[in-house]
Amino acid sequence: MKKLILAATVLTVALASCADMTTTQQRALSGTAIGAGGGAVIGAIAGNAALGAGIGAAAGLAGGLIFNKVKQDQASSYNAGYQAGATGQVPTPPR
Repeated sequence: MKKLILAATVLTVALASCADMTTTQQRALSGTAIGAGGGAVIGAIAGNAALGAGIGAAAGLAGGLIFNKVKQDQASSYNAGYQAGATGQVPTPPR
């Protein structure tokens, strides 16, 4: 029962800590956490969980930031097309 309460508390604190973050920060943190977890599992199988977690965290951070850039570009393209349609102009492609 104590482990369940501890796990619930840790999960609640982890979720609440993301409330004041920008979407970029949330995506970077999520990528890092997922990468570290996956890297630790693979590293444990290979014999060095800490090294695997470190490498996984770096790869996850890069992946999270790349995903964020793609989403920002997608939103920019959508907004440009929406504005062009609302004004009746030809949309200009994002840079």
